Amino acid sequence: MASSYSTDLKLELMVTGEKAGQWGDITNTNLNLVQQAVAGYEAIDVASSDVALTMSNAAISNARNATIKLTGTLAANRNVTVPDSIEKVYNVIDGTDHAGYTLTFKTASGSGVLLCEGNCYVLYADGTNVVKANEYRKWRTVSAAETVQAGAKLFVETNGGAVTITLPASPAVGDEVHFVDSRYTFDSNALTVGRNSSKIANASSDLVVNTEGAAFGLVYSGSNVGWTYTEK
Repeated sequence: MASSYSTDLKLELMVTGEKAGQWGDITNTNLNLVQQAVAGYEAIDVASSDVALTMSNAAISNARNATIKLTGTLAANRNVTVPDSIEKVYNVIDGTDHAGYTLTFKTASGSGVLLCEGNCYVLYADGTNVVKANEYRKWRTVSAAETVQAGAKLFVETNGGAVTITLPASPAVGDEVHFVDSRYTFDSNALTVGRNSSKIANASSDLVVNTEGAAFGLVYSGSNVGWTYTEK
């Protein structure tokens, strides 16, 4: 009987009486693959195209890595996909510059997670879709207009002029975005929070913040009230 391969990590499964004289080499290969699944790291540039991660039988493969860092400046909306058939946990670091575009980590045929620039994730591929188990939200500095994703934590610099930050499109209940006037200049150059078709504090208008030193968070509560304050 020929070898078979495990469903999720594609390790070679030998049967008694097969592969005479090769068990040592095959076992060592399997141990290397387990090591990649437990501790493997790879940086992947997603600037110029979508990336399909692969999982090959009994061979080092980028979809088997424990931790994946995504890099580059996006030139369009990008998808990073893992095979539909595997169940696996991934640590994903979004080290890209979104440049106004979106980045999604998903299965080849199913749904996934829209990543927020600068954040780190624990994601689970369940064999059909990719779902978010946890997220580390990292503060970053912005000084120009952009549309942000849920989970953004922003030090906003308006010392060079007013800035507009547009909230995520199609937010889910519980999505959050946080803002800090890091240069204490909102009073002279205001921050405008674009509502992107959702209400902000029950108002169908953008939010203009012109208070020096303002620091506040918004959480999406649903279509009735829209984005509401977590603190201000």
